[in-house]
Amino acid sequence: MSIWTRISEAIAALARGDSLATVFDGLRTPPERSVAFTIAVIALGAKMAKADGQVTRDEVTAFREVFRIADRDEAEAAKVFDLARQDVAGYDLYARRIAKMFGERSDTLCDLMEGLFHIAMADGGYHPAEDEFLLDVAKIFGIDEARFRNLRARFVPDATADPYAILGIDPGANYEEARSAWKAAVRECHPDRLAARGLPEEAIGMAEKRLVSLNRAWEEITASRRHAGASAV
Repeated sequence: MSIWTRISEAIAALARGDSLATVFDGLRTPPERSVAFTIAVIALGAKMAKADGQVTRDEVTAFREVFRIADRDEAEAAKVFDLARQDVAGYDLYARRIAKMFGERSDTLCDLMEGLFHIAMADGGYHPAEDEFLLDVAKIFGIDEARFRNLRARFVPDATADPYAILGIDPGANYEEARSAWKAAVRECHPDRLAARGLPEEAIGMAEKRLVSLNRAWEEITASRRHAGASAV
């Protein structure tokens, strides 16, 4: 049974009237936890989406960037998106339940926020209502504003990215501290680490984009320090 079939069954249970708590309580342990993660991205993404009815081409593209959807699973995945859109539960109920499930793993909640940013940027723009939505979800997840701004900077072209903040270090960190932080962050992008955090195999695309961001931040730091060193000569 594919992950999309399991997800479809879970969302169908919600549509039948089963409580969010009941459905999520059955998804607390691996491998079902990866189903919960995927439902979280889809459900919150559907709440954020501007289009009504059928999933738009832009949204499908965004979901494909977050989740590697095999050709044989596309129809089931589209069904999942439509079911999530039809669910009348408020996004805050989903967000609070998800925060409770993954609360001990703040990195997983940040992974989830990355998926939502992918979807928010599906139409090529980032709108004030989306920013308000994502900031509210981040607060429910316990993600502070500084970390939220850094997540936003990685996805929104007009946002200013701080390479030090992306690596989670102070601008005064020495070379070895910066290098160690970069290497540790890169290790966290390994598929085995993602699986341990509850991400499904289908979400590897997010890690690839994060890796690009981390490497770019490291390159900016080393380039600026080389420039500073040359200027001092």
